[in-house]
Amino acid sequence: MATLLRTVFEQPDTDAVHAQMRHVLDALETKFPKAADHLDTAQADLLAFTAFPREIWRQIWSNNPQERLNKEIRRRTDVVGIFPDRTAVTRLVGAVLAEQNDEWTEARRYMGLDLLAKTRPTPNESQTDKMDLPTALTA
Repeated sequence: MATLLRTVFEQPDTDAVHAQMRHVLDALETKFPKAADHLDTAQADLLAFTAFPREIWRQIWSNNPQERLNKEIRRRTDVVGIFPDRTAVTRLVGAVLAEQNDEWTEARRYMGLDLLAKTRPTPNESQTDKMDLPTALTA
């Protein structure tokens, strides 16, 4: 079943993704009707990635940054071994999260600014005509 569902994410464009999802739901309906109903209910959430440009679909699907973070937390907690209390664990994990946040903010980005700019919705002309923009700034 997982292999069949993965085929949805391997499609080249939005129309093919939706068509493949329909095909998957039809195939699952006979053997696994409850799973098909569940996927059909969650279809909007599953296919939300199609609203973004094709170039960033892989980054949206991927959970690699989350897995890397979990691995680093696991590694650091294994080094310590036994914690005296819950607050000690919270401090260690908080320090790891802060360190990772700083690293991703300054050193590397999972999605570059150019790709993120493409995801930003641009107002169409009818929206900009209706907007009341201030003519002067007031204090």
